[in-house]
Amino acid sequence: MVIKVLGPGSLNCQKLEEMVKVAVKELGVDATLVKITDIGEIVKYGIVSTPGLIVNGKVKHSGKLLPDMERIKSLIKEEM
Repeated sequence: MVIKVLGPGSLNCQKLEEMVKVAVKELGVDATLVKITDIGEIVKYGIVSTPGLIVNGKVKHSGKLLPDMERIKSLIKEEM
C-alpha cells in the first residue's frame, strides 16, 4: 500500500502526516508513506486545498479541516 500526504509543509500537513503514521502503525498495515510538497505534483492529483491524502492512487481527503483518527483509519481500511 502506498499512502501519500500532499502539502507544502503547513502545520496541518505535518499533523496529517503524523496521524497517518500512527494510524498505519495501529492498523498493522504494510505501507509506504510518501510526502509530496511540490505544488506541481499536488495539482496533478486535483488537490486544490491541502493537506491531501492519497491511498493507493485514490484521493481520500483534501482540505484544511483534518479528519479525525478514526476517519483516517477508515480511509486506509477502504483500500486494504
